[in-house]
Amino acid sequence: MEKPPLLPVLLCHSEGSFLSIDHKIPESCLPGLSFSCSTRIGIVSGIFHRYILANTIVDWAHTYARAANTLCLLDMHQSAYCDKDLLIDILTKRCNAQRLMIAEAYQSMYGRNLVEDLKEQLSSHFKEVMVGLMYPPPSFDAHELWHAMKGAGTDENCLIDILASRTNGEIFQMREAYCLQYSSNLQEDIYSETSGHFRDTLMNLVQGTREEGYTDPAMAAQDAMVLWEACQQKTGEHKTMLQVILCNKSYQQLWLVFQEFQNISGQDMVDAINNCYDGYFKELLVAIVLCVRDKPAYFAYRLYSAIHDFGFHNKTVIRILIARSEIDLLTIRKCYKERYGKSLFHDIKNFASGHYEKALLAICAGDMDDY
Repeated sequence: MEKPPLLPVLLCHSEGSFLSIDHKIPESCLPGLSFSCSTRIGIVSGIFHRYILANTIVDWAHTYARAANTLCLLDMHQSAYCDKDLLIDILTKRCNAQRLMIAEAYQSMYGRNLVEDLKEQLSSHFKEVMVGLMYPPPSFDAHELWHAMKGAGTDENCLIDILASRTNGEIFQMREAYCLQYSSNLQEDIYSETSGHFRDTLMNLVQGTREEGYTDPAMAAQDAMVLWEACQQKTGEHKTMLQVILCNKSYQQLWLVFQEFQNISGQDMVDAINNCYDGYFKELLVAIVLCVRDKPAYFAYRLYSAIHDFGFHNKTVIRILIARSEIDLLTIRKCYKERYGKSLFHDIKNFASGHYEKALLAICAGDMDDY
């Protein structure tokens, strides 16, 4: 099929206000784009109807949507005034794959790095959100881990949130991204920046060798007894056995283990850990158990703590919203409201402000009904 000629792109910068741009878009910048809908982008051409064929219009519509998005971002860069509302509308209403293609087109068309331009144009926590959205998920995890260990002190809670909750595949991709981005080994950095049984447990998790889908009821009873003994005796050997079970058994197997532990001890696994251990080692073990049971509920708990217990801990809120936005954020929102009586949308709106608030709410995807 003959390719259509370059089309003028119609951009809507505000309701009812259109700016017509006749811009030649290099063909090299226009490979296929995943579908996205936007009320702010329109495509006009007298000959476009020729290509409205069954299952074929999507490709070209996507291509010009991507180019239009790129032009929007360039317009903001060239202007002394950065239209932050438009920036939020573009980046928060696209999936990560689409944002990466927009960044690729931006680089190809104008020779500029979109992430670097965002860093230059924006500031404070709003910048952290917009830049964070531009990382592929493994790279975002790697970025968070690097800064958790290479800043002033170590952010142990960041290490816990990420390593206690990721799948084997996610951990493998995270390690690869960490090496590529920072020319450093994630395992070695964790080893040098942490200590004790907390370090041993993190080192076990970062291997990404958890069993998958395997269950053995007889072994579950044995493992439950080992956990019970570890909570009673608390020797170094027992702590090692405890973390080996929690870091390597499949989620399905651990469900059985926790049930057996309840039968043996009369205690909930989390309560037993809280009673027997302390420090970040305890926090990590609890996080693993909570993620095994209900990962969205764990992140709802972490968001509530970050918002209410730590005076709105920005880094935690940003990290969780971005990392879970295409995985289970809607379920997290539901858990949050059921557990704490107020919606996540409500609490973000009450504690954040300005364009930072708007960006977080856009990722959260709430509306006034949630308020």
